[in-house]
Amino acid sequence: MSKFEKLKQKILSGEFDRNIEFDELRKLILSLNFQERIRGSHHIYYKDEVKEIINIQPNQQKAKPYQVKQVRELIIKYKLISFNNE
Repeated sequence: MSKFEKLKQKILSGEFDRNIEFDELRKLILSLNFQERIRGSHHIYYKDEVKEIINIQPNQQKAKPYQVKQVRELIIKYKLISFNNE
């Protein structure tokens, strides 16, 4: 299993929200073809097919747990990641 697949599983499981690296979360969002805009410490992501905007900020090296949850909810809502390795 690739490092990226492991990261997807960690995020989708919801058990590791406190242990997700900010850069890993950022790379995952970008891999889902979101556009990125940076304003200070705010990394803002948007995509035509997704109504909501993702706004994340680093907490030192880690992503904030509530923001990981928000990203997970959008992934599930818009079916942005295949759940069964299709």
